[in-house]
Amino acid sequence: MKPLKSYNPATGDLVGEVPITAPDDIPGIVERSRAAQPAWEALGHDGRARLLMQAAESFLTRADELGRLITLEMGKPLREAIGEAKSLADVKHELEEIQEALAPETFEDGRDRSTVYHDPLGVCAAITPWNFPMAMPAWMVLPALAAGNTVILKPSEETPLCGQAYADVLNEKLPADVLIVVQGADDQGKRLVDSDVDLIAFTGSRETGKHILRAASRDLKRVILELGGKDPMIVLESADLEKAARFAAHNSFRNAGQVCVSTERIFVPEAIADRFEALLVEATASMTQGDGLDEGVKVGPMVNEHQRNHVLSQLEAAVSEGAEVLAGGSGHHDNFVTPTVLTGVTEEMSIATEETFGPVACVTRVESVEEAVQKANATHFGLGAVVFGEDGERTTQVARQLTAGMIGINKAVGGGAGTPWVGARQSGFGFHKSKDGHRQFTQTRVLSKAV
Repeated sequence: MKPLKSYNPATGDLVGEVPITAPDDIPGIVERSRAAQPAWEALGHDGRARLLMQAAESFLTRADELGRLITLEMGKPLREAIGEAKSLADVKHELEEIQEALAPETFEDGRDRSTVYHDPLGVCAAITPWNFPMAMPAWMVLPALAAGNTVILKPSEETPLCGQAYADVLNEKLPADVLIVVQGADDQGKRLVDSDVDLIAFTGSRETGKHILRAASRDLKRVILELGGKDPMIVLESADLEKAARFAAHNSFRNAGQVCVSTERIFVPEAIADRFEALLVEATASMTQGDGLDEGVKVGPMVNEHQRNHVLSQLEAAVSEGAEVLAGGSGHHDNFVTPTVLTGVTEEMSIATEETFGPVACVTRVESVEEAVQKANATHFGLGAVVFGEDGERTTQVARQLTAGMIGINKAVGGGAGTPWVGARQSGFGFHKSKDGHRQFTQTRVLSKAV
């Protein structure tokens, strides 16, 4: 079987290669993982946490090396890539949160004393995306391992080197077969989903998530799915327009728009639209594009030709259907799509309804806040949403009308420590982070005795 080769999306140069896992080998890999699980569980939380903390120290000392690999393999600016690598070391709070979430709880009502335990499920499959090729594996692998499960990780075929490097650091500290990597694409992913695993954690497209859910239903496997988004941003007349425009540019173009909670639809009242659009164009001009290894670059390439073609197809269709280009819109080359601002975007355009996952900011003018809310909610998705406004009570009222799982007011959607990362509608099934999120990697059991 030919190796899986990985190419730099900015230059086309070969970055490296890994052996592809034969699909027929996956049942045996699952058996190895299951055989390793009882001893891993027997270490207890403290024993497992100690090994995971040792690995976290290695991530910090190797952050520059790992960050460079992220940039080479998927294209994001080096500063952001190193930040992603450093985040892998910040596990102390999460491990403490997991311990608290999974601690036994006792309930007594005068007749019975019941203890609720959160035991490991067994073997977890983690199928991870390419846009955050080390952070997203960590979101699944860390809580699964800390809970006492063993894990089989299948990183994206677009970033196999990053996935392997992440697992290699952990495996320097972990016992054999506690974390096993499967490399490949659809065939390996499907075989893993169909195998004798107990939980499937997946981040990726809505359509792939639907396939996984259907396949998992045959054995009623547990699933955690973080899927696509079409995140709206509503700018109220009370908003600080300069701040709103800077945020819109950053959140539309960060990681070349290849973020699940990128701002993909912007709704602005007519009364302030001219000013907001001018400020957005001005902010877009500062988004320097180029090879992520170059100094000062803020926007890198699309991860591959397929993703570039998808974005350009949506752009071309929108312009042909009446959208106006305010910035960018041309100069695209190789895997680079120029950061582009469109106005006059309507709900009939595919760019207003289908996930873009590229550096395009789409502005729609509205006559009222009610119209903005209605259009923001007119989607199958519901991952994140943002509202900008300086009238606190009114801004909060608008935010509470949005159907997304996470809503940011004058900021991005990420919440404080301990809050879940959760999608509504077809953007998610289950969620990451938080005590409730960590418990999804366990089987709840209730042991009751008569008082």
